[in-house]
Amino acid sequence: MKSAHSMTRRNFVKSAALAGAVTSWTARSWSQVMGSNSDIFIAVVGFGGRGKDHIGSFSQMKGVRLAALCDADNDILQGQLKRHEGVQGYQDIRKLLENKDIDAISIATPNHWHALGAIWAIQAGKDVYVEKPVSHNVSEGRRIVEFARKYNKIVQTGTQSRSSITGIKQAVEWVKAGNLGKIKISRGLCYKRRDSIGKVDGPQPIPPGVDYDLWCGPALKLPLMRKRLHYDWHWVWNTGNGDLGNQGIHEMDVARWFLGVNELSSSVLSVGGRVGYVDDGETPNTMIIYHEFAGAPILYEVRGLPSKKGADNMDQYKGASIGIVIECEGGHVTVPSYTAAAAYDKDGKKIQEWKGSEDHYANFIKACRSRKIEDLNADILEGHLSSALCHTGNVSYLLGKKATQEEILAAIKSTPGMEEMFGRMLEHLKLNEVDIAKEQLTLGMPLKMDPKTERFIGNDKANELLTRPYRPGFVVPDKA
Repeated sequence: MKSAHSMTRRNFVKSAALAGAVTSWTARSWSQVMGSNSDIFIAVVGFGGRGKDHIGSFSQMKGVRLAALCDADNDILQGQLKRHEGVQGYQDIRKLLENKDIDAISIATPNHWHALGAIWAIQAGKDVYVEKPVSHNVSEGRRIVEFARKYNKIVQTGTQSRSSITGIKQAVEWVKAGNLGKIKISRGLCYKRRDSIGKVDGPQPIPPGVDYDLWCGPALKLPLMRKRLHYDWHWVWNTGNGDLGNQGIHEMDVARWFLGVNELSSSVLSVGGRVGYVDDGETPNTMIIYHEFAGAPILYEVRGLPSKKGADNMDQYKGASIGIVIECEGGHVTVPSYTAAAAYDKDGKKIQEWKGSEDHYANFIKACRSRKIEDLNADILEGHLSSALCHTGNVSYLLGKKATQEEILAAIKSTPGMEEMFGRMLEHLKLNEVDIAKEQLTLGMPLKMDPKTERFIGNDKANELLTRPYRPGFVVPDKA
């Protein structure tokens, strides 16, 4: 930025270096000297989808300057630059991170870029807002936490339900105070319509303007075997994590929040499949997951098909389609959105409700100014743990095998809550005219984990899926 602010900074750094007073000033260290009232210069990376909201919010925020934009798709990049006069544009995040005038980076790239982008930004002296899931696999999330702590950086996760201070947070505290007795089940729901992405006969051309090598980054550089490069990367394992890791992490995060658990589950089991159509997607559109915790389990459900064949609406469970239901001894709490919750007694009568939320982006900026991790509503550690619970559910699925209904029932009958979820799943699929005798579901591998080491017990194949093979030049570091 060629402003008085940035020119003064450069002159100061130059003078201080010549005087031998400092050796490695950054934009952040300058803003600390200037005090909490100086503008924060921010860059948004990736805006083919969710990133547009980042741009809109930060560009209108008092005390924040949208200083740069970065996207591997030059057409998308140029489209946004036309809307934001004076903002610098970059196609390569590495070039962006060389800009010492940037204080913070906001990342909304595809999932496979989240961890490496965040770590590179931290190493470059930037604070980071990173979208969910914060990682593509379990080990990546832990690495971000380690780098954030080592470099004393503020790193916020894009799980905005955590900023529902007068809403969901109040419900969490109310339940923890024992108002409904003990929690029996913490249930997450992702009943979200996902239609077929179609099927191609061979490799598709990369859209003009896309630096595909850069777009792939840490992921394998594979031929494009789907109609759309953008967004549909969610449904391919190389770049995405299915709806469990896409929408599902929001609900997984709140389900974990109510339980008050700050580690991964000791065991996990999943059942699911991509059913109802045949397309180029790989991830399941129908899924149930069990996570074992000492107090109560987290049970999770993914449904991408409608309530029945040809319907426009989705199923609901106790008032939620995309939400959380906390089932307790004396009733339940339903969280149907990112900003509200309601409690019901055993007869289904509403007895309490909570609403309201802070601005999640503004909360990040507040913590950037205070330099206090505790000011963050969704610190990176919270993001890592909730993302990792989605990843381990997917690992169970990936190591599973096709099975009959009878085989699945026999395998899950001793796992609390699974048989009940499976029964409702079967009814849902029947209403969508899915014959699981023909379109068999996958019975996931039951896995045990050591929550302290975040590694599976006695299963080398599962532990291999805690990370991934990286391409040269795009390797997520093993440790900080």
